[in-house]
Amino acid sequence: MLERDLSGSLGPTAADVRRRLRQLVADPARRPGERLGGERDLAAALGVSRATLRQALTALEREGVVLRVRGRGGGTFVAPRKVERDLSRIVGIPEMLRTQGFTAGSQVISAALEPADETVAKALALAVGDPVARVVRLRLADGGPISLENACFPVSRFPGLFNQPLGGSLYELFAEEYGVRPGEALEQIEVVLAGDDEATLLRTTAGAPLLALDRTTYDSAGEPFEFSHDLFRADRIRILVRSTGATVATTR
Repeated sequence: MLERDLSGSLGPTAADVRRRLRQLVADPARRPGERLGGERDLAAALGVSRATLRQALTALEREGVVLRVRGRGGGTFVAPRKVERDLSRIVGIPEMLRTQGFTAGSQVISAALEPADETVAKALALAVGDPVARVVRLRLADGGPISLENACFPVSRFPGLFNQPLGGSLYELFAEEYGVRPGEALEQIEVVLAGDDEATLLRTTAGAPLLALDRTTYDSAGEPFEFSHDLFRADRIRILVRSTGATVATTR
């Protein structure tokens, strides 16, 4: 399909350019984060106007196919691979990343004892003011931040927690050191906008969309042991939900 450019001649449409750019990105020789070029070079290589190219790039950026960086040293890049978050499984972030071929990393932002507020107390079946351990960590995939994790745990269930290494999987730590294993989790998801602090830690822009995930995790006896508020970069995460159809009994 063709459209007229500013001179009145016919040329490729933005849809044609999107298709060709997708082919460039899908080339197995290209790696996530690789620079495709600047607007001027890409427009010349594809034989289109910069206006048409911008239309195509805007659509592809929204789809998470490419990443555009403005300013000196910027350009259009192959977007980083998305991390798949399977809500039907309770696993730690490190295991989730390893199984998808990412290198997992973690940075402990803070770890402190504090009194449970009303929200945390309700989730963990505690009294308001009971002590909880709050651990805030930045989770990394291939060196880039994907989520900011803010988790609370009852101090009574995990004595000496801050003497343990907190950079890896806490679920593995809880199983090995405290005999606590997740049996069930209740999770709620909504879209929020990044504030200045979250944007700085997650290396995104203020106002960028984030997936906020509130999780209460229960042990095999049905006792809650974790309440977490996680913020995922929406451009780095894909949510997977497995559903099964109801079995309907029929009689003849």
